[in-house]
Amino acid sequence: MPNYQIRPAVQLDVPAVAEIHVAVWQAVYKNTMPEDFLTQMSVQRRVTFWREAVEFGEPQLVLATLDKKVVGFAGFDRSRDKGSKSTTGEIWALYVLPEHWGQGAGLALWDSVREGLKEEGCTQVTVWTLLENQRALRFFEQGAGFKREMPTLRTSAFGSARLEEIRLKRALD
Repeated sequence: MPNYQIRPAVQLDVPAVAEIHVAVWQAVYKNTMPEDFLTQMSVQRRVTFWREAVEFGEPQLVLATLDKKVVGFAGFDRSRDKGSKSTTGEIWALYVLPEHWGQGAGLALWDSVREGLKEEGCTQVTVWTLLENQRALRFFEQGAGFKREMPTLRTSAFGSARLEEIRLKRALD
């Protein structure tokens, strides 16, 4: 297994984060979402979002690196869900380049997120994922111990496609 290093993101990392974000979406959802929706994903728009995240710390952003190259990232903070307790954190994003899937980068990011949320006083953590994303569901359920919250099932639009998302949750112990 490669030895992934986890560290907080800085502004110089933002282009790499944006490129990973778009590349992973295009790889994972190529058979699920409309092609025009995926090809219109803009690295520049992602740069704008992640630049603000790094500047303001919302969400907090950590990176997985291998030999100083950014290969994945995770964004986390308090839950954005209406009515959630202040002690509930949320993984806003967790993406790893496809060539690093199954090699421990995701788990290293998850460990860092878990510790960061505990330091913030969180006792629970949630994550939203598409039901079509079997890889993410396996990772969160089998690798990280999350459970599906069936009443949270919702349908969201992605271009002309309407896809179901579900929230997963676990205690931070």
